[in-house]
Amino acid sequence: MYNADKRRGLYHKPKARAKFEPPKQKDPYDIDHNEITAYLNRFLEWSEISGLSPQTINSRNRSLRRFIGWCDDRSLAHPTVITKPILERYQKHLFEYRQRNGQPLSYRTQTSLLSPIKAFFKWLSRENHIPFNPASELDLPKVRRGIPRNILSVEEVNRVLALPDIHCPYGLRDKAILELLYSSGIRRMELANLDVYDVDKGRETLLVRQGKGKKDRMLPLGERALYWIEKYRLESRPLMLNDPHEHHLFLADYGEPFINNRLSALVKRYLYHAKIEKTGSCHLFRHAMATHMLDNGADIRFIQAMLGHSDLSTTEIYTQVSVEKLREIHAATHPAKLDK
Repeated sequence: MYNADKRRGLYHKPKARAKFEPPKQKDPYDIDHNEITAYLNRFLEWSEISGLSPQTINSRNRSLRRFIGWCDDRSLAHPTVITKPILERYQKHLFEYRQRNGQPLSYRTQTSLLSPIKAFFKWLSRENHIPFNPASELDLPKVRRGIPRNILSVEEVNRVLALPDIHCPYGLRDKAILELLYSSGIRRMELANLDVYDVDKGRETLLVRQGKGKKDRMLPLGERALYWIEKYRLESRPLMLNDPHEHHLFLADYGEPFINNRLSALVKRYLYHAKIEKTGSCHLFRHAMATHMLDNGADIRFIQAMLGHSDLSTTEIYTQVSVEKLREIHAATHPAKLDK
């Protein structure tokens, strides 16, 4: 039943169906012997009890294990020995750090690595594990909210959407995923966490549960996206299903939910075959949805609701790249005309 398009090379037939086990990732930081790690574990437990999302907790864990590894290399083994000058040395270390490609860490990345440290020492101080908070006056890098540079045109989006082989189960799944990304502008992990009952065909809506900031939101869905999602759900998903109790809408090759960067790899593969050389994957469709709707006259507050932004200023970056209406108004009203 598997009708892969080998000529395009977009699909890879699974060799055999087996019980899925997530890949085990090796921890690059051997810090269990360091006393700070014990406080880290208690901090993460407190974060979970406080209701923070798993993504936030994982981000804190990665960032703080990296920091403790740096401390361990310098024989710093207890929170009480960490001072503001030491934290500033670590901040300088991140600023001077170079990745494998020779590029420095972006200011956004540096801030994301330092913010958990400020939260950690604030908690240590509040719980009286340390006499004072050395991170209270640590200044984080200022992150400039840049304009999205890689915006897919309508023609480029249509090229990508035309690629999946809708005559095979996996191609039909990919078609539904791409159409949903473009129609709704939801984030990668929001799509991966969708339940089969989150799409309401009758009301033509999509329920996003526990999105960024643990907020739910209801979104409208276009007819085309609804059609392909329903077609996938009825025709392809039953063929991929291993566990009848599995509730995730989109399933990977062995019937398991999408995890880590599998969705990104899937979308990048289609962008590559569409000969689109733009950095990004799932987020490109989020940018495209917002920009194209603004170009066609959508109100900025509607776009804000679609994207799930709590702050309107975050959404307003799209007004800087949506130039079609400005071009039309400029052409119609500016007095400088070309004499023909």
